[in-house]
Amino acid sequence: MVNPGGSAQAAPVGAGSMSWKRCAGCGGKIADRFLLYAMDSYWHSRCLKCSCCQAQLGEIGTSCYTKSGMILCRNDYIRLFGNSGACSACGQSIPASELVMRAQGNVYHLKCFTCSTCRNRLVPGDRFHYINGSLFCEHDRPTALINGHLSSLQTNPLLPDQKVC
Repeated sequence: MVNPGGSAQAAPVGAGSMSWKRCAGCGGKIADRFLLYAMDSYWHSRCLKCSCCQAQLGEIGTSCYTKSGMILCRNDYIRLFGNSGACSACGQSIPASELVMRAQGNVYHLKCFTCSTCRNRLVPGDRFHYINGSLFCEHDRPTALINGHLSSLQTNPLLPDQKVC
């Protein structure tokens, strides 16, 4: 389950406390001056890390994101799942284990990354155009682009050809 903005709060541990907390990361006793509480568990500051970049989450902010058992920093969550964790084409959730395609900050299921005109799937190596939120393969770009007329497309700046990586 996505838990955007889930807090990773630091709490002081009393020096004379007889109630030791166990770290959800390493399983060891937490005898540090501070401990973190996230995902209904306690953590050493050094153990609560982003599953992708390994950044210590207590050092980079007060929130963390979770999906399918992964703990993520905000940047990696958005990089992997977009702002909503949903496919920009169909709106359905994208599982954490699924490969995705990206264009201009939007995230797509592999099957949804298709040309708006011919509906052919775009694959790595294909050139495409991203115009007004729509994808077009190299052969089906709108005729307004081919003729150099921008009429209805002038509201959003045109981007150069892009290549699927």
